[in-house]
Amino acid sequence: MQFEPLRPQGRFAGYLATWLAPSYKNRVYLANFNPKGYIAPSATICHTNLSLGGNVYIGDRVTIYQSNDSAVQLSKGVKLYSDIVIETGDGGIVSIGEGTHIQPRCQLMAYVGSLTIGCRVEIAPNCAFYPYDHGFAPGELIRNQSVKTKGGIVVGDDSWLGVGVIVLDGVRIGKGAVVGAGSVVTKHIPDGAIAVGVPAKVIKMRADLSI
Repeated sequence: MQFEPLRPQGRFAGYLATWLAPSYKNRVYLANFNPKGYIAPSATICHTNLSLGGNVYIGDRVTIYQSNDSAVQLSKGVKLYSDIVIETGDGGIVSIGEGTHIQPRCQLMAYVGSLTIGCRVEIAPNCAFYPYDHGFAPGELIRNQSVKTKGGIVVGDDSWLGVGVIVLDGVRIGKGAVVGAGSVVTKHIPDGAIAVGVPAKVIKMRADLSI
């Protein structure tokens, strides 16, 4: 584990470490053995502009893919569990803050716009983020039309997203906000709010909850 995890020597060391380690989340401790972190041998890294902070964990079958000029930035202690897809292109940027955990089968896309996820965010399985919209004007195939952005997506520090949340372009989820399972976020959610539904609406503030 002493080698850079993206180099062949590092991937070989990763195979050895994985062979001796338990499965799934029990392997997270491997990221602490190397300042460069741990990348599972089954992960697919196809990105020329990937920045890794210290002790990052990239789990089984995670895919980080670049179609053209774009960037992915993972800060210290980020944990990406199995079967996550991060895809960027057309100048898009995915930036994930320190200590954030993203659970399995999430999809993080950034074409043209940016996806900025703050620190210590908890994202449950099957969430999806789309900081862009695809053109669908008549008279031309949709797949041939360009994408555009309303300003991207920002997820504030210490927020919590439940299972299956979808976040669309041009919204900000505030610091410490909670978004309920299955919600579709189409508008800004204030700091400390609890929002649920399709589309997501604020139902109360965390500060108003009785202890």
